[in-house]
Amino acid sequence: MLSKSKYCAFSQCPKRLWLQTYKPELSEDNAALDARMETGNEVGDLAMGLFGDFTEVTACKEDGRLDLSKMIEYTRQLVAENHPVICEASFSYEGNYCAVDILRRENGGYAIYEVKSATHEAEIYGIDIAYQKYVLEHCGITVTGTYLVCINSDYVRGEELDIGQLFKIIDMSNGVALEAPLVEGQIKRAEETLAKKEEPDYDIAERCEEPYHCPFWAYCSRHLPEHSVFDLYRLPKKKKFDFYRKGIISYADAMAVPSLSDAQLRQIQFRLSDCGNYIDKGGIQDFLNTLSYPIYFLDFETMQLAVPQFPGTKPYQQIPFQYSLHYIEKPGGELKHKEFLAESGADPRRAIAESLCRDIPMFTCVTAYNRGFECGRIKELAQLFPDLAPHLLNIRDNIQDLLTPFQAGYYYNRAMGGSFSIKSVLPALFPDDPALDYHNLEGVHNGSEAMDLFPRIQDLPPEEQAVARKNLLEYCKLDTYAMVKVWEALLAAVQ
Repeated sequence: MLSKSKYCAFSQCPKRLWLQTYKPELSEDNAALDARMETGNEVGDLAMGLFGDFTEVTACKEDGRLDLSKMIEYTRQLVAENHPVICEASFSYEGNYCAVDILRRENGGYAIYEVKSATHEAEIYGIDIAYQKYVLEHCGITVTGTYLVCINSDYVRGEELDIGQLFKIIDMSNGVALEAPLVEGQIKRAEETLAKKEEPDYDIAERCEEPYHCPFWAYCSRHLPEHSVFDLYRLPKKKKFDFYRKGIISYADAMAVPSLSDAQLRQIQFRLSDCGNYIDKGGIQDFLNTLSYPIYFLDFETMQLAVPQFPGTKPYQQIPFQYSLHYIEKPGGELKHKEFLAESGADPRRAIAESLCRDIPMFTCVTAYNRGFECGRIKELAQLFPDLAPHLLNIRDNIQDLLTPFQAGYYYNRAMGGSFSIKSVLPALFPDDPALDYHNLEGVHNGSEAMDLFPRIQDLPPEEQAVARKNLLEYCKLDTYAMVKVWEALLAAVQ
């Protein structure tokens, strides 16, 4: 059976459809994709009430599992009875299946409303809806409209959530009209692809990343050398594939390319011949001269909720819920630590703003790694709480960026691999220190996992809540301890 998700996979790449059908075990584990799907389900469930009372077809279950045949039959019954709003309306035509997110009775027929957790229109959504329209029309449904329901990024929540304002509806008739004549041919080609026993022969290309990163990228790109042009620092996607098609693939191939940046050339040179550490003592010292005691090391964790939970917040707004703070008050002084973690389910912004003002004195040197993120969050807190604004903005104005000496090229070694994120710099500087290895943490290993876990803590049993909070604290603490170690490495480099 060809579903709309499989149809869209085929539209991206026929090989992707074949692999996910016959070799799904080759797909990469993708926690970000899982989180996106969970968000999509939350948004989809909420959107069902957009037009008032509705009937949900997914109520048809057998032993807890969806029964597609019963869903299709139930949909047929609801349509015959002219139900005004049917959610997950299910249709099948000659092996082509789709479940319409919202099917609404309009103008003597039914309109398709496809729900997405995105904030804007995309070409793939027109492809998706055109396939649904094809299936419905061949099932005898008069389709009177095709729409995208997505998130309104300008919506600011009041005391109560207003789903009429949370969602915006976009008429997709133009995009669907462009795709509609292609659907039948695409279905035929998809069926031909799935009928083949041999894996389709498609080389890697831009479609591997458009409209989504393909979960089979690692498998399809396994012929690439360990270090290739696809790993080069800040090389645009289009240029990577242009190089690839010209046979410029390995680092050795790329050495002759005149258009590469100094950072990219250094990345190649250090990989091809281990040059140890590249250290510009003057540049590093100039950076260190911008720091003064007492020196603080700050890192935030934030969440981005598609559906805003708190009054005054927008969809996908970065809301800080946690920070870690290491600090040293004088040269040779003791390394001290403070931290904050909000209560899951409550608006954390006032509490975290007050805690920052308690923990960081005014006119104090603060460091962050990629300071724009911390500065942005502090500015937002200052705008929200005018009584705390002078202190908060003073903190922001005194933040220095530990990323600077690495991004500027003052310090480099081959283990950094062209990346200057702290997750790359730290193991490059301290390759054999288990205390600095994020893989050794329990439960939370990166910011995405922290962002996903925190909002869910409120729904966990008490003992699991305690474990989750402990894991979040340990993760964020390592982030700022890592900054301390990086700073120490910079000090050692100029001695």
